[in-house]
Amino acid sequence: MKRVHYSLLHNLMAAVTLLLAACASKPPVSSVPAAPTNVAMPDPSAAALPQSVSGLPNLQQGNSRWVAVPWSELPGVETDALYEAWNAWLKSCERPGPVFAPLCPEVRRLSIGGEALQRQWLMGRLQPYRVESLQAENKGLLTAYFEPEFEAQRVRQPGFEVPLYQAPAGLLARQPWFSRQDMETLPQAQAALQGRSLLYLADPVQAMLLQIQGSGRLRVTEPDGRQQLVRLAYAGHNGHAYQSIGRWLLDQGEVRDASWPGIRAWMLQNPQRVRELLWRNPRVVFFKEEALSEFDSGFGPRGAQGVPLTPGRSIAVDPQSIPYGTPVWLASEGAQVSLQRLVLAQDTGSAIRGAVRADLFAGWGVAAGELAGRLKQPLRLWVLWPKPF
Repeated sequence: MKRVHYSLLHNLMAAVTLLLAACASKPPVSSVPAAPTNVAMPDPSAAALPQSVSGLPNLQQGNSRWVAVPWSELPGVETDALYEAWNAWLKSCERPGPVFAPLCPEVRRLSIGGEALQRQWLMGRLQPYRVESLQAENKGLLTAYFEPEFEAQRVRQPGFEVPLYQAPAGLLARQPWFSRQDMETLPQAQAALQGRSLLYLADPVQAMLLQIQGSGRLRVTEPDGRQQLVRLAYAGHNGHAYQSIGRWLLDQGEVRDASWPGIRAWMLQNPQRVRELLWRNPRVVFFKEEALSEFDSGFGPRGAQGVPLTPGRSIAVDPQSIPYGTPVWLASEGAQVSLQRLVLAQDTGSAIRGAVRADLFAGWGVAAGELAGRLKQPLRLWVLWPKPF
């Protein structure tokens, strides 16, 4: 890979603005392999806690406590556009766990029903539980993530010289392979990657962004001039731990402001050191290419549940707190957005840990990246669990 020069800075800075989203949420996104067809979703009823004020028992699920509450506690429950969430629920029903599988025939029938009928069904069939930590803390953190979208070339050419690789032969899970720096400098690493490049991007910051987010949409120009939209999906990594380049700049005393505006300013002042900075993150993600039909382009990549994500209605959670496929009521008020809505727990990530923690899938492209880069605000969650009959 060539050193980054001033002539590439306009491409580099556009990508760096989007990289804010990666630091704010979950590095790398969708790095968890797809779940089996029948996702195990334990019934927490076996771990009943003292009775709640609603008269129903509280429940313990992994590292969280669920407190039964009336529907009136959920903000915005009368005004949410439920049909948007129904699209995500239908996706969850493609790979349901045993707790929610019995409800999926009704969910499918209600997909053509009105919101009043959907709301009536929700309140009749599901019981809301406020999610708390085991220390009874019910407020947490909401961030967001997205699917980057870039231009790419099928073959290397001037202006598009940064390769994205499929997994090399001999890559073993949980065993470190060559680092990012090794892959760019060691002949044996480059030999192992010979013929493994899928596509070429304009600059290395775009490549790192794709690797942190775990997937991306690329508008690819083929050698004959044709263009097509493809998705690069996660296919493994080189076994090295993710390292924050912002943290490295702080530790080196290079910046006082490790926000992405601060990092961007440093890059503008030190273009000859951009490569050195990127090497501070040794993790490299490998991809597989997937065709992206017009229908599939309306959904995001597959999350940890194994189903496509729905913009604004899919969240990444800690599966030790909320099982995949669970409908969740989300409320968050902050400077960026006000959200009171039904979402589905369909993904996870290495930074998504704790009882009241969620990463909202914002969609794809520049606008989604800008939202993901800014969103970091208080959060409350309620799981919606089937009532016993």
